[in-house]
Amino acid sequence: MVDRADRDRDARPHVVIVGAGFAGLAAAGALAEAPVDITIVDRHNYNTFQPLLYQVATAGLNPGDIAYPVRTYVRDHEHVRFREGDVADVDLDGRKVVCADGGVLDYDYLVLATGAATNFFGVPGAEQNALGIYTLDDALKVRDRIFTQLEQAAALGTSEGDLTVVVVGGGPTGVEMAGSLAELRSVAFATSYRDVDPAMSKVVLIEMQSRLLGAFDPALSDYALHELERRGVDVRLGTTVKEIADDRVVLSSGEVLHCGLVVWGAGVGAGELAERLRCDKTGGGRILVDEHLAVEGHPEAFAAGDLAGVALGDGLLPQLAQPAIQTGAHAGRQIERMMSGAALVAFRYKDKGTMATIGRRSAVAELPFKIRLRGTAAWLAWLALHLVTLIGFRNRLSVLVNWAWRYVAWRRGPKVIVGG
Repeated sequence: MVDRADRDRDARPHVVIVGAGFAGLAAAGALAEAPVDITIVDRHNYNTFQPLLYQVATAGLNPGDIAYPVRTYVRDHEHVRFREGDVADVDLDGRKVVCADGGVLDYDYLVLATGAATNFFGVPGAEQNALGIYTLDDALKVRDRIFTQLEQAAALGTSEGDLTVVVVGGGPTGVEMAGSLAELRSVAFATSYRDVDPAMSKVVLIEMQSRLLGAFDPALSDYALHELERRGVDVRLGTTVKEIADDRVVLSSGEVLHCGLVVWGAGVGAGELAERLRCDKTGGGRILVDEHLAVEGHPEAFAAGDLAGVALGDGLLPQLAQPAIQTGAHAGRQIERMMSGAALVAFRYKDKGTMATIGRRSAVAELPFKIRLRGTAAWLAWLALHLVTLIGFRNRLSVLVNWAWRYVAWRRGPKVIVGG
């Protein structure tokens, strides 16, 4: 079975982009005016703005605020198509993308940009009992679990640990999630859940390193720790998780933390498709690429974003939004250069800085030229960057209105409906 999109195309080179995340859409944008036919393949028909997933998980934003329809993105480009479907395999030698529903897409050039998946690092029980926040479905599961537990506590009462949330991982994801949960807790019990004893609810953040936000300057890490503790988060540094059950977390020290929810923010891996591909891999199972981002042995196939193992110093390019955008755009430009016969250009990452928000009027930012911000200035910079980066005017406006309303009406508490 060959997809209609493939049968109908003319003699123009066919580019298949697997993944409609930051990297995939950046590659499509770089090639949108090139003399090619482009097919974007993704299991979802929307792009998710992942940096704000934790706000969906804690009822700060609606799912539609951070999801953008891929068909809306491609409709202004005559030679760009979208194909919904799971990619089961990629035949790099035969230049074919095989979908789980039996569809096959032939390609002349390929961009692999499927992103990553939650990496549980082999911790017993973690995959079965912890929830990640890497997809929109993940964020909604976390949100439903949090508010369902609050409703049950209001109706039936609660025992020790039922309302405790353990967040594993002290990087940006874990810090943002823990800070948001702490603020949600403080407001929810004062407004919507006044019958529930606030002392029964705790937020515990576990980090195996000796400080939070290891990629940031130590002074910013110290600030993040202070702000989280000021909000009531129990931060455990230099602590590892031995096992996770459905109602407890067992630490390597032997201590048992009884809890009602475990949120896993300790890292991501390359995902199932990378595991199935018959090509060289690098750290974390990512696809090994050369300096041009081409898959080793396949110059017509490129990998970008979280899936690509791009060398950076002694390690690999971090799995963040900016690296994904830059590698995706570079892969698209390389394809255009190949078609014109021009020499390929090595990828060079432009570090535009890193940010993490801790809560209301509290964030840290490490920018180029050794500019470091914290507090309100960093928080405002974080807000502005995320508004600019969001895809779609409606989404930007909706997020701006939601943020403004939350700031003004903060003490009125969360408004959320759980379940189906």
